Order: sequence, then structure tokens, then C-alpha cells
Amino acid sequence: MIAVVFTPTMTAPYDPNAFYPAPPAPTRPSTASAWLMLLMVLIAGGIAGWLVSRAVWNHESRTVGAEPRPVAPRGTLSADEQSTIQIFKQTNPSVVFINTVSQQMDVFTGDVREVPLGTGSGFVWDNAGHIVTNFHVVTNSSGAQVTLSDHKAYPARVIGVSPNNDLAVLQISAPADKLLPILVGSSHDLQVGQQVFAIGDPFGLDQTLTTGIVSALGRTIRSPAGNAISNVIQTDAPINPGNSGGPLMDSAGRLIGVNAAIVSPSGSSAGIGFAIPVDTVNRIVPQLIKNGHVARPNVGVETSDRLSQIIGSQLGVRGVLVVRVQPNSPAAAAGLRGTRQTQQGIIPGDIIQKVGDTLVATTEQFHAALEDLKADQTVNLQLHRDGDTLTVPLKVGPPE
Repeated sequence: MIAVVFTPTMTAPYDPNAFYPAPPAPTRPSTASAWLMLLMVLIAGGIAGWLVSRAVWNHESRTVGAEPRPVAPRGTLSADEQSTIQIFKQTNPSVVFINTVSQQMDVFTGDVREVPLGTGSGFVWDNAGHIVTNFHVVTNSSGAQVTLSDHKAYPARVIGVSPNNDLAVLQISAPADKLLPILVGSSHDLQVGQQVFAIGDPFGLDQTLTTGIVSALGRTIRSPAGNAISNVIQTDAPINPGNSGGPLMDSAGRLIGVNAAIVSPSGSSAGIGFAIPVDTVNRIVPQLIKNGHVARPNVGVETSDRLSQIIGSQLGVRGVLVVRVQPNSPAAAAGLRGTRQTQQGIIPGDIIQKVGDTLVATTEQFHAALEDLKADQTVNLQLHRDGDTLTVPLKVGPPE
């Protein structure tokens, strides 16, 4: 049998709150917490205000100045500007773009194909479709394409070349109303300082106009054939690759030269460009159209109209000054004398006054008189030498 024993315990007096404890005393917030809360409210309000003001400012800044500005009146163009614009409008339809191609054979298949060779400029000579350009633009080409100012292209054939003058004539079959021949001027009466305009397609771009002045006259450059081209015009009008064969115009909108070459280490315009004088062009082109070549007898002298004018005015003599006599030439065999540069100054050479019975005062007149002669024909030249007038027989050589 299990016995349950109860152990007696101590009993405390009765407390009515013993089972219902009093609530804790309320705590008061600290001063630091109150300031922190106020600071946070202020910061939040500031950010909200900044965002609202920024939105308003952005809206106002986008609306202010969003309208087009009023256009200021241009006023009347200057007389020079109007003249330049008119020259371009008048000449532009006469200027053409030339693409040349060359035939090449594929070494593997034997097929012959045409590949691009080069580009250049030119201009319309007449309503028969004759196009004038430089010889070096079409040399070594097997075909060419001429694009008129309306951007329509025509196949072209070369009908005449003069390597000694760096000139060539092409022909296209285009409607006559699409062909606007260029106005032809003169070059023998040009003066240094005259304003000039070059039009062409540099770098294959559409017609481009550049301006400048006549920098010098009577220059001599070498043709692609290696012969001297006399009385070349020097200009500072920018001439770049692709301008070759394009026209050089005077302020009256007349052709005065054909842009031919530049002097530049980089290959781009450096302010020294040369143009074949129009007097030469106007003499050579008809021969190229008629014969395909120039049949000028070989004489072997280099001349300069500029020096002829200077020396002739000093001596009171009209004629063509012999600047240089080529060795082993008919002129050398006839004893003609060229101009020399010494320490004492320039000693003028012979001044040619007549070819047969024809008076000559310019290089073009001299060459024109020679073109009537045949190879091995003898002609008398009237010369001014050292203050005297004498006649010298000259036996011309075969055509150059």
C-alpha cells in the first residue's frame, strides 16, 4: 500500500492585486528623436519641392526657343556675286564629266573586260557633239563615257588627239537641244590679275565652281609627250584631280583656257594651276576634228608671248621672241639664237617678225603660218637680231 504524505507549507496574507499587476508607467520620447523626425520631414519636403520645380523648369526650358527664329532679310546680292552666279548658270550646261575605261584580259579565263581607268572634265564645243578635253584624260583608254549636265550619259569615241598640246576631241551622239556650246574668248590679251573661274568635276563630284585670278602668263609646261607647251596660263583658282579638261573662264563667261595641270606635292590644289590658252585650243581643235591630228611642221623653237611683249616694247619691235632653240632641230641648223640669262642680265634672242610673207606677232600666228608648210620645205624667216633686220632660210622638219 502506497501512502501519500502531504507536507505542510507557509501561507502569506491575502493580496487582492497579486493576480492583476499594475500597468507600466508611460515613457516620454527623448528630445533627440523628435529633432531627427523633424529633420527627415524637412528633407523629404525639400526633395519633393525640388522635383516639382525641376519638372516645371524643364517644361518651361523646352518651350522657350522651340519656335523657329525669325529670318533676317538678306538684301540684294553684290554685283560680283550676281556676276559669278550668272557665269556658273551660263557655263554649267556646257561642262561635261568624262569616265574612261581600259580593256584588260583575265589571265585565267582569257576573257576581255573593261575596267575604270580615270575621270576628267570637258566641255561642249559645238552642236555636232564634239567634246574638248585634255589628251592625258583619254590616253591609254579603250573607251569613254560623257555625262552631260542633265546627268544623262552617252558613249563617246575619240576622234582626234594632240599630245604635244595636251588636247583631245571626243564625239557623242546626243540631241542638239541637249548640247550647249561654250562661249569662246581670247587669251592673247589676258592680263595678270584678271579674275578667272574654273568649272569641272573634281574627284568625280558634280559640277564645281572655283575662282581665282590670272597669276602669270607665258608659262611653259611639258606635255604628256614631253614637248614644251608655250604661253600657258597660270592661275590660283583651285584645280584638283578631275578638273583636268574643264574650262577656265573670264569674267565675261568666255572660255580662255583648258585646265591641264597643277603643281602640288600632295596631288591636290596648292594654288598653282595651269591652263592651255584658248588661242591654242581654237587653232588645234578644228584640225583634230578634220584630220584627227595636228600636222604642224617641226621647227624646234620655244617662244613666249609675255616675254615677246616685254622685250619687244623695250626694243620697239613687234614679233615673236625665241626663248630657246632645241638642239639638233631645224632652227638650230638655221642658226637661230635663243634668249640667254647672264650675270649682266637677259640677252634677247632672235625676234621672228615674218614667216615668208606673213607677219607674226604672237605664238599662235607663228604656228598658224607654219601649218601651211610641208616637211622639208624651206621658208624665209625675217628676224630682228642685235638691232638689225635679217632674213634666214629655214628648212622645216617632219610634223611633230
